[in-house]
Amino acid sequence: MTREEQDRQFQIECLTHELVEMLMDKRDMTMEQAMDAVYRSHTFEKIENARTGLFYQSAVYVMDMLSEELDQQMQNAEKQPQLSIMQPIA
Repeated sequence: MTREEQDRQFQIECLTHELVEMLMDKRDMTMEQAMDAVYRSHTFEKIENARTGLFYQSAVYVMDMLSEELDQQMQNAEKQPQLSIMQPIA
């Protein structure tokens, strides 16, 4: 791994740590929930992509993006019809 790649990886790890802490604080998530939310997000994919440069941005800026993504996921989940245990599957 080159020095540049090591530096980028370090920045990604620091940013990820800050995002997890913010989710735990602002959304009352456990550490496991927060880590899962970050690592499974499209935002994290963008953070890992060196071409986006997102890993250079502040945690607050990236948190705004992540929050929008998580809010959208919640809205989409609410729109999904829920199967009841008693409801027959057609």
